[in-house]
Amino acid sequence: MLAPKIFVAGHRGMVGSAIVRALLAAGHPSDRLVTRTHAQLDLIDQAATRQFFEQERPDQVYLAAAKVGGIYANNTYPAEFIYDNMMMELNVIDAAFRSGVRKLLFLGSSCIYPKLAAQPMREDALLTGPLEATNEPYAIAKIAGIKLCESYNRQYGESHGLDYRSVMPTNLYGPGDNYHSENSHVIPALIRRFHEAKTSGAASVTIWGTGTPRREFLYVDDMAAASLYVMNLDKAVYEQHTQPMLSHINVGCGDDITISELAEQIGRTVGYRGEAEFDAGKPDGTPRKLMDSARLNALGWRPLVTLEEGLALAYQDFLKSASIRG
Repeated sequence: MLAPKIFVAGHRGMVGSAIVRALLAAGHPSDRLVTRTHAQLDLIDQAATRQFFEQERPDQVYLAAAKVGGIYANNTYPAEFIYDNMMMELNVIDAAFRSGVRKLLFLGSSCIYPKLAAQPMREDALLTGPLEATNEPYAIAKIAGIKLCESYNRQYGESHGLDYRSVMPTNLYGPGDNYHSENSHVIPALIRRFHEAKTSGAASVTIWGTGTPRREFLYVDDMAAASLYVMNLDKAVYEQHTQPMLSHINVGCGDDITISELAEQIGRTVGYRGEAEFDAGKPDGTPRKLMDSARLNALGWRPLVTLEEGLALAYQDFLKSASIRG
């Protein structure tokens, strides 16, 4: 039997590239994988996206394409974050439906939950309170993606056999991450800062915020493994653990640490011997973001890579990418 034709949207990103690695490692034929760079296909362009789906006719879609960034980027480019992400989701999900795609997995974000949601955050915390202001536009776009999948399932599930699912990862890191000095997330940003401080012999590294917020982190290859696991679950099993209008599944490791503790661990990983100083005048973001992954655990999946192991792998990836850039 011919393997399904799978389109991985965003295959050059951290998550998309990990999904491609996971598919290939699982034995999926490379000639049944479809990818496009942004230069080849702008998913914000509705006509181009529809034409692509009509021509390629994939059987499955992993929607990992997104415009992403840390607190600085979210604060600086709010219009781009809500517009670009919503347009990509609208275009891909609708074009997939129109071209006959029955199975699709949408990748969201833990920022969909209210700023002060009870911890750990369960799936049913969605839409129960105000969002964190610094990344509200991005969060709104990701919530829209979940509701798009649910709405298409509700309207066309029985008539067209649609099975569109959503997974909400906690904070991800690992190979393929963005190490930009201003637009990156906390782990890649700190890896770069500590490495540069070690190289230059700087006595200290300044970190945004108070260092007290708690965060949960998941190695990106674990996220890719979870994505394949959820995509391939029997439909009856998936439906047994979800609801038509509460269908998303959290993906986390179940543990969190403070940003201060994270900085200490990254400092050790990098081999930096100076001090970490915190700039309390800069925003902290959400005080705590720990996912309740009981739903996914009940479905039989758990992560494999520890934070210590993952940070070592991430630092090696940074050094590799730095040598390529250099």
